[in-house]
Amino acid sequence: MSVLHEDAADLYKGCHFNHDIITLCVRWYVTYKLSYRDLVEMMAERHVDLAHTTIMRWVQRYVPAFVKRWQRYRRPVGTSWRCDETYIRIKGHWAYLYRTVDREGQTIDFFLSEHCDSAAAKRFFARAIEKRGRPEKITLDGYAASHAAVGELQAAGVLPPNSLCGRTVI
Repeated sequence: MSVLHEDAADLYKGCHFNHDIITLCVRWYVTYKLSYRDLVEMMAERHVDLAHTTIMRWVQRYVPAFVKRWQRYRRPVGTSWRCDETYIRIKGHWAYLYRTVDREGQTIDFFLSEHCDSAAAKRFFARAIEKRGRPEKITLDGYAASHAAVGELQAAGVLPPNSLCGRTVI
């Protein structure tokens, strides 16, 4: 098996199972949408006896830590954002999808909301800024609530005063 790095030693401290088995189960669960019981069967084929609740606890404990570590490797996004919202149907329910991409088309963030108002738009922009940093320029469509949300964030000092780049109507 692989050698555990010193910075990850505390993460797996006191674990009964090898860190490679834990990482593999959590990775397969997150990546391939397998059930806990499917993973138990797959590990049994490899002569590792587990309970599905053990894997569930691993997922709950290690996914936040893995996300924190994987954030280091995410690709940087541009500082010019294009924002849009649309109305979509998800499992029989209608929801508003807010989405922001950079100049190259790389998704910066997305947000699903039951309501399409300035409060939802403000939550979306605040979350995107928290995750990816402040943009230099934001291009919006003609939706007034997005413009109001950007204006409120500019007034609060979260966005630069001249970051809004006009209105594009599609």
